[in-house]
Amino acid sequence: MATAAAAPHDTAIRGNTRFFTVMAFVMSFIIVAGFVVNLAFARSSFDVPWPYHVHGIIFMSWLGIYCGQHVTASTGNWSLHAKFGKIAYLWVPLMVIFGTTIMIVVARRTGGPFFFHVSEFLWSNTMLVWLFGGLTFWALSRRRYTGWHRRLMLCGMAILTGPGLGRLLPLPLMIPNSWLITTIVTMLFPVIGMIVDKRKLGRVHPAYWWGLGLYIAVFTVSMLIAFSSFGIAVTEQIIAGTPGAERPMEAFLPPGFTM
Repeated sequence: MATAAAAPHDTAIRGNTRFFTVMAFVMSFIIVAGFVVNLAFARSSFDVPWPYHVHGIIFMSWLGIYCGQHVTASTGNWSLHAKFGKIAYLWVPLMVIFGTTIMIVVARRTGGPFFFHVSEFLWSNTMLVWLFGGLTFWALSRRRYTGWHRRLMLCGMAILTGPGLGRLLPLPLMIPNSWLITTIVTMLFPVIGMIVDKRKLGRVHPAYWWGLGLYIAVFTVSMLIAFSSFGIAVTEQIIAGTPGAERPMEAFLPPGFTM
């Protein structure tokens, strides 16, 4: 009787595969769309140093791995799903390493996008990449607990939508809050998940509270560090003597800029 009574609840927690698959493709589409739009409007090009290309290949490949995990789960192909998980164990450290590397490379080369403060771009981006790695590894370690696994993966993936959203939102018009607004928008994905949980389960799974809570906490700490005297001093030391040091530290509009 106890087993029979628990079954509907367990099914609700492990079910709803369609929602997580749709979210995986929506987040991936936003990331790809952001970069495609930038290329289409000639705001970026492939004529960049090699670290950009390595970074791009690694992070875009993750979209295939992430969506592949959800497609195999939705079709019940658990053997292939497990193989994607093994790849993820190797891929996530690469993403953290090259994600950190590209932040430094970009800061030194250009100072980051002009609509971001150099220090917030460097510190917050880097700390959030590490948070992505932490949440994703936590999700992988909880793969036997589907409720935790899927939701922590979603929270981690939400962090990666920032670059895509940043290329779709009119961020120059949002100075000096461009980075804050971008980050808040990425947090909508876990919030959507929480709303779906509330409607289907009658409660929000604790994985969302932990994932979103850590996201908010790490973002807050990263901003406090970025704008502290220590954080700015480290940023200045990293970009000293490079083209990135030639732009203003604060977000700004370039002369003659038009949308």
